Amino acid sequence: MQEGNKQKSKLMTAAEAVARFVFDGALVGMGGQSIGRSSMCLYHEMIRQRKKDLTLVGCNLSIPMDMMVGMGLVRRTELGTGNVERFGTTHCWRKAIEQGKLENEDYSHLAMVSRFLGGEMGLPFMAIQSLLGSDILAQKSASTGKKYEIIGNPWNPEEKVVLLPSLNPDVSVIHAQKADETGNLIIEGFLAHEPEMIRASKAVIVSCEEIVSSDEIRRHPERTTIPYVYVSAVVHQPWGAHPTSVYRCYSHDAEHLREYQKAAREGGAAFEAFVEKYVFSCSNFDECLEKAGGLRKYNRLRQEMVEML
Repeated sequence: MQEGNKQKSKLMTAAEAVARFVFDGALVGMGGQSIGRSSMCLYHEMIRQRKKDLTLVGCNLSIPMDMMVGMGLVRRTELGTGNVERFGTTHCWRKAIEQGKLENEDYSHLAMVSRFLGGEMGLPFMAIQSLLGSDILAQKSASTGKKYEIIGNPWNPEEKVVLLPSLNPDVSVIHAQKADETGNLIIEGFLAHEPEMIRASKAVIVSCEEIVSSDEIRRHPERTTIPYVYVSAVVHQPWGAHPTSVYRCYSHDAEHLREYQKAAREGGAAFEAFVEKYVFSCSNFDECLEKAGGLRKYNRLRQEMVEML
């Protein structure tokens, strides 16, 4: 894998990365947080390749999760919440749960991070206390029947702790601001559950706004969020998180988010038309970006981000 000190390039197209690392029935860790830094270019490709029977896990899962649920590609979700912040609920996900078409397990955001932490550490479960007294513990797991275990602290039996099953995704999908071609990542702004999720995963696909040189990575090692050893594939896709935002790069696209929410709320032909227009009729994400507004629009979103900083 090495020639001297040079690491092998992990650069791939979105189509190549998804075909290689995402399989039917996979447990997929989803990076980003609501309308921030979701790897839409990779999720579009997963839909285009019709990866199915998926289990999606993460903290606040929004539009990409909702699109895959709406397309019937998801069997199960485990998450902190599903919503699009001020743009409303995730309509396809909510309807699928109400209609009994989708298994779902609710956790708090901290509980999900803790489960990834357990997976990262190679533990079968992680102990927390934050869920004690919550309605989340009133639920049972639809798949195993047991969602948690409450035990006494071995050193203080009167003190209770909750044991949660750890998570090791088959593949996790994230979007970063910068990466080199070997997979060293620079993520700016919020991190949420991603460091723990990445280190717990069997494979990791990263899309990024910019490819930087490995020399640049070595010059500023303190800026590397995740080292290359955890990353399986790097996909260079500017604007790859659109319509969600990327800190220091561009703001979220409120117009496109509302367009999606309207289609998802109506469902049926309206939802199918949206996915056909922006996913199936496009051979790659660049074509989707052009249909969604083109360079003038994206430069405006970039300027909006600049003005907020």
